[in-house]
Amino acid sequence: MIEDDDDFRKMLKVMLRQAGYEVFEASNGKEGMIVYDSQEIDLVITDIFMPEKEGVQTVMELRDKNPAVKIIAISGGGSRDKLEYLESVKDIGVQKTFTKPFVSRDFLAGIRDLLES
Repeated sequence: MIEDDDDFRKMLKVMLRQAGYEVFEASNGKEGMIVYDSQEIDLVITDIFMPEKEGVQTVMELRDKNPAVKIIAISGGGSRDKLEYLESVKDIGVQKTFTKPFVSRDFLAGIRDLLES
């Protein structure tokens, strides 16, 4: 999971671990790629707007390394442009998107769907 908001990343980590998932975390795309290269990872959850390396750059690098990797993009609500941007990342290979805050049950269902497909 790649998320620059420390509190949100910690909350997400707890939620995913309670659901039985092994979680590797990074605070930006640059760190996320280092973690990805050092672990066997089935699914990447990445924020879109981050320092160091944005989510779009991270997704494109992930796709170059492994076209089959499953990716969920998340982003905070706010402006209409941000929400449209979040939807547009599906064009570069993101399978699911969620706007923060999201319903945990829906988010976990999205993860299960991707991992089972």
